[in-house]
Amino acid sequence: MLIQLLLQHPQTLGPVLKNTPPWVWGLLVALLALGLSQVRNRRVGALRMAIMPLAMTGLSLWGTASAFGKSPLFGYILLVWLAGALLMAGLIATTAPPTGTRHDAAGHSFWVPGSWLPLALILGIFLTKYIVGVDLAMQPQLAQDGPYTLVTGALYGVFSGIFAGRSLRLIRLALRPAAAPALPVLNA
Repeated sequence: MLIQLLLQHPQTLGPVLKNTPPWVWGLLVALLALGLSQVRNRRVGALRMAIMPLAMTGLSLWGTASAFGKSPLFGYILLVWLAGALLMAGLIATTAPPTGTRHDAAGHSFWVPGSWLPLALILGIFLTKYIVGVDLAMQPQLAQDGPYTLVTGALYGVFSGIFAGRSLRLIRLALRPAAAPALPVLNA
């Protein structure tokens, strides 16, 4: 709805942005900083590697519950959220980690090449939450609209699943058996 409104009446962007609570912009700045920190190559501890998908899943579930928690469709919305999350987590987890990714068993950490994908996913979750919030403020009955709620729930789930799958892929790397040491060659 917001996207369609902006395409047809771009002058409505000003009032929409003006009526956005200030804390939303603070959250956006924090999320941008988090996403930009993922762009450079870095060493990531095992705990920190697990926190990112948990935080983004929490943001995703918060967006889903705050928008549709009172909807009679909420159970179905959670099911499509879960289906989207499990599908994407499974797909991503089974792919090879990016070139250059390494596990340091002694340091309980990972060397991870920088990527713009986490920033894109973070912005995807934020923009979904923002657009849905504006849509529901303008048309509260959308919280009862099956296609709108289910597509939004699935989208939130897909974002969460990608984050989870990226971490599961690192866990798979950590669980991979170390290469056996080469046996000495005997000259006989």
